[in-house]
Amino acid sequence: MTSDRNERHKQAMQRRKALVDEKVSQANDERGILIVLTGNGKGKSSSGFGSIVRCLGHGYKAGIVQFIKGTWDCGERNFIEQRCPEAPYHVMGSGFTWETQDRERDIAAAEQAWQQAEILLKDKSLHLVLLDELTYVLKYGWIDQQRIFDAIQNRPSEMSVIVTGRAASKALREIADTVTEMTDEKHAFRAGVKARKGVDW
Repeated sequence: MTSDRNERHKQAMQRRKALVDEKVSQANDERGILIVLTGNGKGKSSSGFGSIVRCLGHGYKAGIVQFIKGTWDCGERNFIEQRCPEAPYHVMGSGFTWETQDRERDIAAAEQAWQQAEILLKDKSLHLVLLDELTYVLKYGWIDQQRIFDAIQNRPSEMSVIVTGRAASKALREIADTVTEMTDEKHAFRAGVKARKGVDW
């Protein structure tokens, strides 16, 4: 019985491998892509920063612009600034909009951060650019949508871009190559558990 089960498993894996190999052989378009990580679930920025570390680990160059979160303590920023100081890292200075409660200040801070993003999106030496929480800038209309889309779509062909944040618009999803929707099934915070340093931030 065990030998029969092992043989069935082997045959099933061979069929699966043949399907995967066929798909790999058909993927001939080599270029940078736009990835959108959205949804209400936890892990969008964490995934984006994980890709940055992966990129740097392969010896490529990467850049980051972090919108919304401001200058609050951030483990990812601490690590990259300390261990990878060559990676450009820009932070929108005003922080969470519900804390500033000042629309004009938020718009000015977003404009300053987006100007840095535009510089990175023209830099041919960068393999990957992370635009963390950019969806909020689009949602609140702080920067003209077409200006943002033009900069992303006119980037160097080898550059990939990751955009994170909740409520990614239909228009952003349409220009993306890959879209991942992270769902929120359960969150410790709603049970009264504090966000944990080194895990949540």
